[in-house]
Amino acid sequence: MRQWVVALLWMAGLTAHAQQFEDFFEDRTLRLDYCFAGDDVQTGIYVDELVSLPHWYGKRHHLNEVPLTGNGQVIMRRHNSQEVIYRHSFSTLFQEWLATDEAKHTQKSFENVFLVPFPKDTVDITVELYDNHGETHQWMRHTVVPSDILIRRAGERNVTPYDVLHQASDTSRCIRIAFVAEGYTEDEMDHYLNDCRKAIGSLFNHEPFKSMQDRFNIIALKSASQESGTSEPAKGIWKNTALGSHFDTFYSDRYLTTLHLKRLHDVLAGTPYEHIIILVNTNHYGGGGIYNSYNLCYTGGMQFLPVVVHEFGHSFGGLGDEYAYGNDDPIYFDDHEPWEPNLTTKATAFIKWENLIKQGKAGLVEGGGYQEKGVWRGCENCRMRTNEEPEFCPVCQQALKKLIDFYSE
Repeated sequence: MRQWVVALLWMAGLTAHAQQFEDFFEDRTLRLDYCFAGDDVQTGIYVDELVSLPHWYGKRHHLNEVPLTGNGQVIMRRHNSQEVIYRHSFSTLFQEWLATDEAKHTQKSFENVFLVPFPKDTVDITVELYDNHGETHQWMRHTVVPSDILIRRAGERNVTPYDVLHQASDTSRCIRIAFVAEGYTEDEMDHYLNDCRKAIGSLFNHEPFKSMQDRFNIIALKSASQESGTSEPAKGIWKNTALGSHFDTFYSDRYLTTLHLKRLHDVLAGTPYEHIIILVNTNHYGGGGIYNSYNLCYTGGMQFLPVVVHEFGHSFGGLGDEYAYGNDDPIYFDDHEPWEPNLTTKATAFIKWENLIKQGKAGLVEGGGYQEKGVWRGCENCRMRTNEEPEFCPVCQQALKKLIDFYSE
């Protein structure tokens, strides 16, 4: 039986047994804080802290489904029956770091934060990390009792002030984005809000966001920093900023990230958010986007707008980079199909964008996922390949539309 037929039958079975949010969850968020630690030989997952936040702003349907597999998943099961009642997929900086030379001789730990709806009854939560062949290389399970007195409550006072910049037509079924200011002082908040509006305008100038912008609710947190800018370790510059962001992540001069995810989510506590775009007040080119974690982008240069859209393609859409460096350090292999919807190794007979190939809107162009050989993309150029391309290609547009529908229909 063809793969797509199996998928349809599986989805039909899920629909027939659709779960109701109110049966299992309260209108609150359970924030799961973990430490992922180790090196390229051995890794571990450790519970750091549990936090209760007012209200839940994520999905209330497709509860036990994920639209994309990701590089890891959080799976919530009822403690007694082991029925899966919620599932969330993600990628992490830790997993990227495991592929670096540093991970071959040094052990490190990374903060990771995930949001799930607050359960009414005791649950078991499993965290799984997948390798580049799609196999589970580490997992951990722990039990959460909702009445546990050590679950810290946050977001109920001293909430970071924010402005609503774009309101969804139906705020009960929408995708919530929060902009967060990084490296903007109190006196620079007007400049920051103007940068937010520019970024929103650029995002909504791209399909499918342009025609589906009524599905998005967007706020801008006014998280002021003590100092303007961001840290540039290669230049010996270290700034006191709200999120402690810096360039030179993994010794790459353009890789701009923050490792302080607990601090980031403390800033966001009590605000209506799910997806995060961090704007960094710097002229130095750079950024980064991590699936279902955050999109972080510089704002002071000519490439600001194409970069923030590209990085949102990563952080929200789970889209892979379509450019190539070479084949010296591959992360995609012919025994496993990438989970990213715009890349293929042709590991299966079914191509993800087969319908677009039949319509003459896409094809198979070799090169992508940083590799010149063995990975294919759908079109010659795309916003996920170059900042000079003004649009997402038809393959990426189709994938993004499916994702928006998954979260908001």
